[in-house]
Amino acid sequence: MIFSTFDDAVKQRSRALAAPVRPHRRLAAMLLALPLLALLPTPPASADTPSSGVLERRVKAAFLYKFLGYAEFPPQAFADGAAPLTIGVVGSDEMAAELARIAAGRMIGGRTIVVRQFREQDTQIPVHLLFIAGTDPARVGRLMRAAPSALLTVTECTNPQHCGSVINFRIVDERVRFDVSLDAAEKNNVKLSSRLLTVANRVQKGAP
Repeated sequence: MIFSTFDDAVKQRSRALAAPVRPHRRLAAMLLALPLLALLPTPPASADTPSSGVLERRVKAAFLYKFLGYAEFPPQAFADGAAPLTIGVVGSDEMAAELARIAAGRMIGGRTIVVRQFREQDTQIPVHLLFIAGTDPARVGRLMRAAPSALLTVTECTNPQHCGSVINFRIVDERVRFDVSLDAAEKNNVKLSSRLLTVANRVQKGAP
């Protein structure tokens, strides 16, 4: 199962961070710590060797899927007990497709998962998790302000302080990591599991 490593890493963070990752390993070995440069092949990438950008996107997609299982949404976020968990993606067709592939046929907390690809002007549509692709903090901040109905917001800003998201992806020591803003989570009425916080690169509470 490609997601077991994430759950194991929640319990054993140091072991996961210390383990080297190679291109031929299963994606599971990259869920917590992705050494991007190590994934670059010496010769030009062949058709069956994913580029570092593709692998980074796969890891981020796997994280996004797992974030849903470590977040508690308010009851009013669902129309009824059978309503699905909805992921919205803005700015990356490839990420939406990867998430749809991962989520196909899976359930979290007894709910199916729906992945929707949005245009930038559609961010006001209610979703449980909204991922905004792109590193420009001005653009991402504008989209965040236009998405008041999004609960668990995830970005990949170069300057996360200007974005206001709950979770922000970062590349730290050539690995995909993420920072968490507890203030943003509280503002959006989303409770994050302490198990998720233990594997975050940084947990921010209050003004930086």
